[in-house]
Amino acid sequence: MPKKSAARTASPQINHPAEEGIWPRVTREIADDLAVDAIIRDRAGKPPFDEISRLREAGLPALLAPSGPPRRGTDWRTACAVIREIAAADSSIGELLGRHYVLSWSARFFGTPEKAEVLELRAAEEQWIWGGSTDLPGAEEAELGTGPDLTLTPADSGYILNGRRAFAAGVAVADRLVLAAGCTETGESLIVVVDPAHPGVTADPAHDRLGQRLTGAGTVGFDGVPVPADQVLGAVPRDEHDVAPFATLAPLALRLALVHVALGIAEGALAEARDFSRATPRIWPIADPDNGAYAGRPSGDPYLLLAYGELVAAAHTAAAVVEPATEALARGLLMGRELGIDERADIAVLVAAAEAVTSRSAMHITTRILELTDGADSPADGPGFDRFWRNARVLTAQGSPTHRLRDIGDHYLNGTHPPLTLRI
Repeated sequence: MPKKSAARTASPQINHPAEEGIWPRVTREIADDLAVDAIIRDRAGKPPFDEISRLREAGLPALLAPSGPPRRGTDWRTACAVIREIAAADSSIGELLGRHYVLSWSARFFGTPEKAEVLELRAAEEQWIWGGSTDLPGAEEAELGTGPDLTLTPADSGYILNGRRAFAAGVAVADRLVLAAGCTETGESLIVVVDPAHPGVTADPAHDRLGQRLTGAGTVGFDGVPVPADQVLGAVPRDEHDVAPFATLAPLALRLALVHVALGIAEGALAEARDFSRATPRIWPIADPDNGAYAGRPSGDPYLLLAYGELVAAAHTAAAVVEPATEALARGLLMGRELGIDERADIAVLVAAAEAVTSRSAMHITTRILELTDGADSPADGPGFDRFWRNARVLTAQGSPTHRLRDIGDHYLNGTHPPLTLRI
């Protein structure tokens, strides 16, 4: 366990069940299980019903729930470790699980403690998988006059939901959807919970994606779907800058969860490439006596060893940047509504740095792995190293690091806080 600096002694203390509980073993078992047929499932590209069953059998959906049976109620640091290890085996399921964890806290971010307790208890008991998105329409949509893609019309018992929206995960497989929709009467944005089993909800899963094929991505349509008043978690202020700092941790938590997925992809690619290189050694005759120490070893090409050294160092560098961001976010989430603007700004900068470094490392590592394995990726019998590159490409394309780096620079040079926003 990393030593805590003196500056952190006054911060809320976080338990670390990942180092003393059963979650490392449980996660390792499910990750090993997913790794066995990861290539086959990736090529099939079917909705992840079977994978979700495996997660439920392991108890992973309720990992963050504060109540319920034993083995539940752990912290965000542990959740991030779980996401990362699952992603190393199957990054699609890592992303699905990461988005689920963030959405499972939607009632805490946007609702009251009482509403959160009731909702989370039921979700834990029934092992719900959460899907959807709380991302709000941006200023560009308002300027174009397009408005929100989901609308809520007031009705006697609550609201009627209409519209259509694309989601990155959980389509057709989620037990509940969390959505941000605009009220047609007041114009305010509301965060609501919807049961996708209602006949007015239609799911259109995405097919033939380049990567991340098993997240359950796709589009969901809503036609006259009733939303009872008790399923409205809360309203978002019209000016996003008036949103409470704690609520703005929701997009930061999602971004960091995806960072752990990207890091898992890089580490998974490296581990499989290492096993491949060991199993198919290349013994190179080396005339230079200074390099003779490498000559008799499996995969004894010194340039291959140099390449692996570079990639391992890149993975370690990314992990070193991700660690303080994870610790800071976990502490911020533990502070709850006591979180201040300054603390939120520090978290945002650390998450942005983790995103920038990890996205570049993941793309670099997965690209070089393809080169190092000498095209051993024939669809018929290859080990499938192409999937790591494809998955990293799709995942990192979801957000450019350019704006994040600008925010980091502005914060460092001018002390400017990254904007308080619910936008991803």
